[in-house]
Amino acid sequence: MEVIVVPFDLCGKRLGSRLGPAAVRLAGLIKTLTEMGCTATDAGDIPVQNASEQEAKGLCSFSQAFDCVKKLKTRVVQSIATGEPPLVIGGDHFTAVGAISGALEAYGSDLALIWIDAHADLNTPGSSPSGNMHGMPVAALLGLPSGTDGLEDKQWSKVLDQVVPKTRLEAGHIAWLGLRETDAGEQEVLKGISNAFVSTMYDIDRYGLVQCVQNFDAWMRKSGAKKLWISFDVDALDPILAPGTGTTVHGGLSYREMHLLGELLYEQMSAKDCPYQLAGLDLVEVNPLFDNNNATAATAVEWIASLFGKTILGVRK
Repeated sequence: MEVIVVPFDLCGKRLGSRLGPAAVRLAGLIKTLTEMGCTATDAGDIPVQNASEQEAKGLCSFSQAFDCVKKLKTRVVQSIATGEPPLVIGGDHFTAVGAISGALEAYGSDLALIWIDAHADLNTPGSSPSGNMHGMPVAALLGLPSGTDGLEDKQWSKVLDQVVPKTRLEAGHIAWLGLRETDAGEQEVLKGISNAFVSTMYDIDRYGLVQCVQNFDAWMRKSGAKKLWISFDVDALDPILAPGTGTTVHGGLSYREMHLLGELLYEQMSAKDCPYQLAGLDLVEVNPLFDNNNATAATAVEWIASLFGKTILGVRK
């Protein structure tokens, strides 16, 4: 697999996640995957433009964000063409627009998405309380209207027209797992998507993670999608476990829940009767400026290892 690095962090309130990919590298991502028997190659960084002080109107740092996700989309399409699922390390979560648009370009309506995150990231420019684009990637992938006018609407339309493929991500092909903080506008959108899969931390607390992941597998099989993209924001984890991120929310996944989640997803996709395969993975929002001894990056590497088959007793054969 190719590991694609995206050192971009201009779509959130806290800067610093541009340093996250370097921290994940230093935590031994390639070495860990190689020792597990995976063929992992560091494909280098997506070039990122510096912030412009003159860009004071419209969506914050829009030109840099647009350039980044457009380049990343092209790179992901190229990586998928090699026959292996790409592993994208961000950066803030808006980078997922580029990564998943690349997968949509390759797989179209066969693609489903599981969004493992404390947040739904379903805001649009018109509904967002903060205006930060890292809270808007799923809305963009769905092709939702901006809900505003003027320059912001033109910028949003540019993303939908030139980055997100005409075959949008289907609402019935989106799963959320680990939600624990949603905005009012996002809640309204979620209420209108009856065939999506939504598992909040309440569901995990009440029914257990195993049941929730089994429910996801049943939903995934029923959806008819043949490819699954996994998008993992480290703020899905409890901040005690992962303090190095931009938008911490108390009450996230525990250390053992984190590993169990990765192990269960691996088991499901490795089952002989599984009708879907891994399309790719992006892991985002590691912010070393708020971390303790690179703990969050190390935890991220451990989770990726579990997702690719590592267990307490060794690597699955």
